[in-house]
Amino acid sequence: MNFVEINNISKSYGTHKALHETSFSVKKGELFGVIGPDGAGKTTLFRILTTLLLADSGSAKIAGLDILKDYKKIRQIVGYMPGKFSLYQDLTIEENLAFFATIFGTTIKENYELIKDIYIQIEPFKDRQAGKLSGGMKQKLALSCALIHKPEILILDEPTTGVDAVSRTEFWDLLRRFKDMGITIIVSTPYMDEASLCDRVALMQEGKIMQIDTPANIIKNYKPELLAIHSNNMHDLLVKLRNYNINSQVYLFGQTVHFSSNERINQSDLKNYLQNNGHPNTEINTCSPTIEDCFLWLMKQHN
Repeated sequence: MNFVEINNISKSYGTHKALHETSFSVKKGELFGVIGPDGAGKTTLFRILTTLLLADSGSAKIAGLDILKDYKKIRQIVGYMPGKFSLYQDLTIEENLAFFATIFGTTIKENYELIKDIYIQIEPFKDRQAGKLSGGMKQKLALSCALIHKPEILILDEPTTGVDAVSRTEFWDLLRRFKDMGITIIVSTPYMDEASLCDRVALMQEGKIMQIDTPANIIKNYKPELLAIHSNNMHDLLVKLRNYNINSQVYLFGQTVHFSSNERINQSDLKNYLQNNGHPNTEINTCSPTIEDCFLWLMKQHN
């Protein structure tokens, strides 16, 4: 059963097209990721879904409710966490949470069990102003405020951007817990490694969906041969590899360069080429692709 239906949503800002006829669906209880860099159109899409922005064309429904006709009802069942911290900086943690509970006609006490796992981590600081919190604590407060009215769906715009690695891990643990409670979750992120934590993902670039599938299937459907190459001079290695085959894709990946091509790569010929061009001690290994490799390859196909 599809809980969210998005059909051919488009949005432009002047001459810039932020979304190009975007369509996808999300099942009830699914943890769905929208993965893409800054400028991909993620925030525009989420603001349209949460009834804060009008699309130029297309339609969308959440729980059978139309985002235009039923926007008041949608706002009652959606918990939204925008990318930019937007709570009241001069109010304390407890005052912010009480304010949002009041807006939705509830109280902190009534839904405390729902937010308990997050709130107990910041409750010792409940009298501290929101503007004086760390990034991780702001994130937990914003999520608590998004959950306080017991929403059916959470829409989270880049919730882990700018927080430390430990807080990121804790946050995704919480999302899986909410998913187990039956809450549908749509989350955007620029971090490719977070894609593997979702049930399904939409890979998005320049307002277009390039592929939608499970992370495992996206990796499985990656066609090119992929090599991880290391040398003493990585910058020059990039240049030499780009000159080797104009149809290949070459980019730094940690301590190696990832080199991929639709054509079969003769590793012996490649090694000889690099040895003859200033790289006598090159290591070349076949490697398995990551979501980031898949994303970069899809970008090349869509250009």
